[in-house]
Amino acid sequence: MDTFTATRARSARIGDEVAKHPEQFRVLTGERPTGPLHLGHYFGTLVERVRLQNLGVETFLILADYQVITDRDTMANVRQNVHGAILDYLAAGIDPTRTTIFVHSVVPALNQLLLPFLSLVTEAELHRNPTVKAELAASGRALSGLLLTYPVHQAADILFCKGNLVPVGKDNVPHVEQARVIARRFNERYGPVFPEPEALVTSTPELAGLDGRKMSKSYGNTISLGMTEDETASAIRKARTDGDRRITFDPENRPGVAGLLTTAALCLDSDPLTLADQIGDGGAGRLKQVTTDAVNSYLAPHRRRRVELAANLDHVRDILRQGNARANQIAETTLGEVRVAMGTVY
Repeated sequence: MDTFTATRARSARIGDEVAKHPEQFRVLTGERPTGPLHLGHYFGTLVERVRLQNLGVETFLILADYQVITDRDTMANVRQNVHGAILDYLAAGIDPTRTTIFVHSVVPALNQLLLPFLSLVTEAELHRNPTVKAELAASGRALSGLLLTYPVHQAADILFCKGNLVPVGKDNVPHVEQARVIARRFNERYGPVFPEPEALVTSTPELAGLDGRKMSKSYGNTISLGMTEDETASAIRKARTDGDRRITFDPENRPGVAGLLTTAALCLDSDPLTLADQIGDGGAGRLKQVTTDAVNSYLAPHRRRRVELAANLDHVRDILRQGNARANQIAETTLGEVRVAMGTVY
């Protein structure tokens, strides 16, 4: 059995335990605020976060603003992106009385954990991390120290609150494995402080963007959750398809068509093959209209709630201040335990 298959099997067992005993789990998850959240985030992560929260799992959502500069030269628009993400969290059903929302840069005790954690990994291990390799290749830049140590920083994110469950897609399983290694090595060297977090592998398929590649802000192929209906229609009209009038689902040879079919099918609770058969000889024009109508209809309730919430940004700021305060309190407690274990109490 390969490593991912074993992780997937373990994840299924953990999922059963979460359903039976949600109070035994603490989730840490989040994202870098590099731009607006999009449909890929919605289907890939937001729906799962709301599900876990509603089961009764204590949840922490981190907006990792420091990690924006792992592969970028600027922090421009980060504040706007943070507020926008919180609007989408709330509109999707995240309840700030049950889920702690906070940002990286205002929790100094969390970031201080990075120092002892770095002593527990080797340079070779950092260079082997497949996510770091992929991020480096996509950036087209020289490898920075922050990008190289990105997995260790994520381990600090997970372990500062003693998170023991991390919902991830296949690509991010190595980050959880790195956090497990760091927790285990710290406990062996200094004493039991941290749990070894488990990966909860999400079942949502990777959502293709408007060009058939993975939907990603860095590719510019997204449908943002905060778009208007007209902006959504315009983005979908510009999507590249091909000259074949017969619509078929063929991701390898017709990526643009396949991306639109996948998006529409998710919003319609259908499947791409069935939808392709229904459109038949309708051509790209019909496909784009079906996709536009499906996305706009599906997102309409979310967008209504988002607009209502955006009218009171003071409420959003209050939620973030409260989340930051709670994260700081927990991080200080954990750092205190680390200092005691390491003998650095003076």
